[in-house]
Formats: sequence, C-alpha cells, structure tokens
Amino acid sequence: MTSRSTPGPDLLAVAASLRQGTIRLARRIRTVRSPAALSTNKISVLSHLHRHGPSTAGEVAASDRQQPQALTRVFAELERDGLITRRAAAADRRQSIIAITEAGSRALTEDVAERDAWLADALASLTETEREVLRLAASLMDRIAGR
Repeated sequence: MTSRSTPGPDLLAVAASLRQGTIRLARRIRTVRSPAALSTNKISVLSHLHRHGPSTAGEVAASDRQQPQALTRVFAELERDGLITRRAAAADRRQSIIAITEAGSRALTEDVAERDAWLADALASLTETEREVLRLAASLMDRIAGR
C-alpha cells in the first residue's frame, strides 16, 4: 500500500490471514529444531555476518532493530564457542569488528538444513500446484519484507 488511506476490509482480512499463517509456521519451524540448536538471536547474528561479512556490533544489532548492548551476551557466547571472532576496528579502536568463523558457517548451515529438511518434508504432502503457489507467495513475502 503506497497511500496513507485506510485499507478496506478485504485487504485487512488478507493481512490478518497472512500474519496468522506466517506466525504459526515460524513457531512450528522453531519447535522442530533440535534441543541443542543455537538460539534465534545467535542464528540471526551468524546469518547477518554470513550475508554481509564482518560488521560492527551496532550494524549487527541494527539489522534486527536491537541495541548492541542487548546482544553483548550473545556475542560473548558465540566468541567463546569459536563461531565468531572480534577484533578492534582500524578506524576506531574502541569498536569491534565481528566476523563469522568457519565453525560459525558450519553451525549456521546445519541449523538451516535442519529446518529446510522439515519444511521440505511438509511440502512433499502438497500438490505441485500448491507448491508453486507457495513458491510465488515466498517471493511476494520477501518483496513485502523488503519494503
């Protein structure tokens, strides 16, 4: 929606249905992860570093609309576990540059593979037409998220 007008009842119904389905699926995907899986915050940090490369704590936090202080413990645990490294920034030695390690990339890949395997198994019960509708919906949802 590009204007500030109030959406009609049809759009509100679609929005509510999409929100409910998205939240329910996200919750389900979280519950099928193994008990030893990394926390959502840790996966988010590793995903950011994997996509964007070495970043400051502020950049990582901003990508999730959090304050860097909220991720202090997450950064410390990831560093302790060898999944990230921290080094002082050349331009400002008070800032740290955080980077994902090979072990961090492996942990991220394993986590994503576990969730994708569950989802692929669930998709197998759908018809080819239903899977194509979801392929299109995924693209549209990504586009909406990028607004």
